[in-house]
Amino acid sequence: MKIKLLIDGGDMKPGPTVAQQLGPMGINIGKVISDVNEATKEFKGMKVPVELDVNEKTKEFTVHTSSPPTSELLKKELNLEKGSNKHAEIKVGNASIEEVIKIAKIKHPNMLEKNLKAAVKSILGTCASIGILVENKNPNELIQDVNKGKFDKEISEEKTETSPEKRKELSDYYAEIKAAQDTKLAEKQKQVEEAAAKAAEKDGKKEKNQLKEKLNLLKQL
Repeated sequence: MKIKLLIDGGDMKPGPTVAQQLGPMGINIGKVISDVNEATKEFKGMKVPVELDVNEKTKEFTVHTSSPPTSELLKKELNLEKGSNKHAEIKVGNASIEEVIKIAKIKHPNMLEKNLKAAVKSILGTCASIGILVENKNPNELIQDVNKGKFDKEISEEKTETSPEKRKELSDYYAEIKAAQDTKLAEKQKQVEEAAAKAAEKDGKKEKNQLKEKLNLLKQL
């Protein structure tokens, strides 16, 4: 029997879903939770797909884990709360190619891509979809750079460490992008508030005029 779950990495807790399925079979739920938490502890703070392969006769079980969704790994790597739902306009971070390679290595065993280079391009696609810059660029531009072999050395050597100096440069660049974004958002918010105030004022004048008309009608009676 196979049971599929989506749990918080390293923090699975007792719940009705597992209890209802495993309880009647006499499976030790405490051990299941312990084994799942051990298997997923490196993904703490992320949602992790887990499959339990249970032998109903022997009461034994095997825990199979898949890596978390790419978007979850990216957010974890860059300490982001969430991605951007307006990725073309709002950027939420700036990753290094090394960080992309790191996530590609984690995801590659569960991907259809034939090699790490193809996996890197897939991760770059996800970066683009949730508003993450890579190497100060739109990730779609970097996919073209990867195709041209610009990062062949880093990929072949499976470089996953970003130097503190490079991380600072990337963070400083993003800080400038974010400041510009915040200014633009503040301007839009101001425009919306001004438009709302004008609409309210217009509605107020309209109501006053309607009241005057009613009063004039009453005077004529």
